[in-house]
Amino acid sequence: MVERTTYLNGEPCWADVVAGDVDAAKEFYGALFGWTYAEAGPEFGNYVMAQRHGYPVAGISPPPPGSEQVPSAWTLYLAAHDLDGTASRVHRYGGKIIMGPMEIVDNGRMLFAVDPTGAAFGVWEAGRHTGSQLYGEPGALCWAEVNTRDAEAADTFYRALFDYDQRQLGDGNQFDYTVWSLGGDNRCGRLLMTESWEGIPPNWMVYFAVDDTDEAADRARLAGGQLQQPPFDSAQGRIAVMADPNGAVFSIIDAA
Repeated sequence: MVERTTYLNGEPCWADVVAGDVDAAKEFYGALFGWTYAEAGPEFGNYVMAQRHGYPVAGISPPPPGSEQVPSAWTLYLAAHDLDGTASRVHRYGGKIIMGPMEIVDNGRMLFAVDPTGAAFGVWEAGRHTGSQLYGEPGALCWAEVNTRDAEAADTFYRALFDYDQRQLGDGNQFDYTVWSLGGDNRCGRLLMTESWEGIPPNWMVYFAVDDTDEAADRARLAGGQLQQPPFDSAQGRIAVMADPNGAVFSIIDAA
């Protein structure tokens, strides 16, 4: 187990879920990933820090006041070493900032944005809170990809934000995927949504590592989750897509 204390500019560093029923979310993810929790209190919006082996790995929060009807969903955060510069590039290259930049006491600074294709994401500039202190370990974030109907626009926008190297996978038709790398290592990716995604808006999908995808999918169902896509094999590992009891969608993948 290796503790993460820093992230490259543009690297996925954190994820949190807005939960209509925070207690149900805590119970579900505790059963699935073995998470324990530390609660920040009302001065921090009753934000809940999920921990694995004592390391912070993700967040759970109730809906902001006045937005209780907003669907529960996971948000991915990309690390930024210069949040203000990143915010400027979001505007310049066709994105829209919907909140921030804002300071979270001494923990760091953040913004929420929507890319030109309609996918929402967060950006985090580290202060005391650097992001998930475990990455690629069971029960922790291990990958993320933006699902979009406009591959060229997404690739262009995020490359302008963070200077990713982007490599095409698949044939660009039935399977159109680009892997985005920083410092020579793959960090995240982009998937072109096909007709089979009808009714699903563009989004960032977060992946959490597990030891055994099939066993974890069964455990999630018993804990009140719903299987959106049964376990299947990929070149990167065995994957399943789940929804938690509040309806927030995420993926799990065998850490091996």
